[in-house]
Amino acid sequence: MVINSQTPTVKAKVSPSLPATDAKARVSHFMKQLQDEISQALTKLDGVGSFHEDSWERPEGGGGRSRVLRDGAIFEQAGVNFSEVWGSHLPPSILAQRPEAEGHGFYATGTSLVLHPRNPYVPTVHLNYRYFEAGPVWWFGGGADLTPYYPFAEDAAHFHKTVKQACDEHHPEYYPVFKRWCDEYFYLKHRGETRGVGGLFFDYQDGQGVLYRGPDPKGEAANYSNQVGEPAQRDWEDLFSFVQSSGKAFLPAYVPIVERRHGIEYGDRQRNFQLYRRGRYVEFNLVYDRGTIFGLQTNGRTESILMSLPPLVRWEYGYQPEPNTPEAELYDTFLKPQDWANWTPKQ
Repeated sequence: MVINSQTPTVKAKVSPSLPATDAKARVSHFMKQLQDEISQALTKLDGVGSFHEDSWERPEGGGGRSRVLRDGAIFEQAGVNFSEVWGSHLPPSILAQRPEAEGHGFYATGTSLVLHPRNPYVPTVHLNYRYFEAGPVWWFGGGADLTPYYPFAEDAAHFHKTVKQACDEHHPEYYPVFKRWCDEYFYLKHRGETRGVGGLFFDYQDGQGVLYRGPDPKGEAANYSNQVGEPAQRDWEDLFSFVQSSGKAFLPAYVPIVERRHGIEYGDRQRNFQLYRRGRYVEFNLVYDRGTIFGLQTNGRTESILMSLPPLVRWEYGYQPEPNTPEAELYDTFLKPQDWANWTPKQ
């Protein structure tokens, strides 16, 4: 799960639209169902590997199911996790963002995944959708983003167009705001580059106020959100439906890319570059990722928290891609925000 430890641009209020009494059970059921559907589809797609499941319990309350596939035909490592935790005290990373939740017990549930393919031409992908309650305070958050190692514009466009369609079914401004928020969040400041080609990212959605609730009041996501203004108030059911649509969009957004690329032949050059770029994934997850912070602050299961890290990785001092190579194109174009949803092939 992902929590922001930074101060938001807009202080959230207690939502006047309280969730139904069965809200926790309904979201928990969906998150487990999403984990089941995705892990079953990935098992079929890989054809060789299978998921090993570890069920775990959290001493303070709750637990989860961690599923990891290793050494498959397509996936070198794939983790698909479900967690459902509760307790009497929220961690500092939550209270810094939602001070009105202090003094309340909390409940949090979500599904997250990170897939590290073996073939360098198949991109790594991440998904996380989650729900929080703390007394009268509640919100949904999540998203999905794509991290290619080799540049295929049609893959980035397909991923973005698919998640945009899921957004557009619920609100025309969801994708424009949440796409910009994703570019902002998955950014390695110390490298001056995005982690990949982005996708969706949103947090603290409780149906009121402006859509952007992030830490940068002068960024593109905030500027666009402010231009949109406050959309009509949405209730719990509206947002739950949006999260369901977004979660179900994952397989059609990603599986066709895998099917297109996993059979492409590659050599040591491509494999070494993939392992080098995986280092960026490690850097982001250990330096910036809010899910890692939240999991460790709430005494979560360490193996499950760190399952997002790739099994093999390398660093190289002072690496620079050779000009006019696919590796250089990745840096020049794909690691900078682009309007992928409107990309069309050159005639």
